[in-house]
Amino acid sequence: MSKVIEQAVSVLSSSKYGLAYLTANDWALVADKAVRVHFKKGDVLVQRGKKANGVYLLLKGTARVQIPSQPTVPAIGPGEICGEMSFLEDAPASASVVAEENVEAYHVDLPTLQSLFELFPHLASRFYRSLATNLSRRLRERIGPRSGPSSTGQKPSS
Repeated sequence: MSKVIEQAVSVLSSSKYGLAYLTANDWALVADKAVRVHFKKGDVLVQRGKKANGVYLLLKGTARVQIPSQPTVPAIGPGEICGEMSFLEDAPASASVVAEENVEAYHVDLPTLQSLFELFPHLASRFYRSLATNLSRRLRERIGPRSGPSSTGQKPSS
């Protein structure tokens, strides 16, 4: 694995809100097939109402998720994913994601993801489990704070 990919995998695998269940090998497979893309401040990564052709995995910089009728606008940063709802539902995006500063990301298109999932079904399982966990966390944040030992947002130990 090249030094550049190693650094990217380190960012992606260490994010608190990233795809927590992916293994180092999973990340290496994804990074090998992904395309590195750059966005300038104000560029749109995901456009509300348009179908995303895959997902973006942020490596550097931050972006704002613009949700209609939502007063607070969440930000995403290195290690986080966007475009996943459009990907999961095979539907137009429900929100726009706009670069707050220069952003570097991996883009993994739908055919590439499908091919990886067919070749490596356990990768697919961990990928979808990670997405489900992220979406559940986001929903819980919208509902309000919760109490208890599992409110840390950390991956459960296996």
